[in-house]
Amino acid sequence: MYSPQLLDHFEHPRNAGEITNPDAWAQVENPACGDVLKLTFRLVDGRIADVRFRAKGCVPAMACGSAVTELVKGKTIAEARALRTAEVVDAVGGLPEASSHASHLAIDALAAGLSALKPDCRS
Repeated sequence: MYSPQLLDHFEHPRNAGEITNPDAWAQVENPACGDVLKLTFRLVDGRIADVRFRAKGCVPAMACGSAVTELVKGKTIAEARALRTAEVVDAVGGLPEASSHASHLAIDALAAGLSALKPDCRS
């Protein structure tokens, strides 16, 4: 049912936790299923130097939270904004149709977090 990559992200999550005093953070919830994803960011010289996640929900939501942190770490804000759900799905080795909401949750949290950046971090 789940790919080996998805299970690996779930069983061995990357970048789990929260950053103390982040440059930005966002928490989004899928009202239909109740999954919650929180991302916290630290930027250095216009790049995402650190990003952490906390997730509450299904296995795919947790795996996509882990994957999105790996995909954006080290990227510029513009590069991170360009990330699409298909790239998250690829990073977890695919998602069952009923779990596609997990990749959207990850991208929505990313977009909200980048929009919440302190003005001095946006350049």
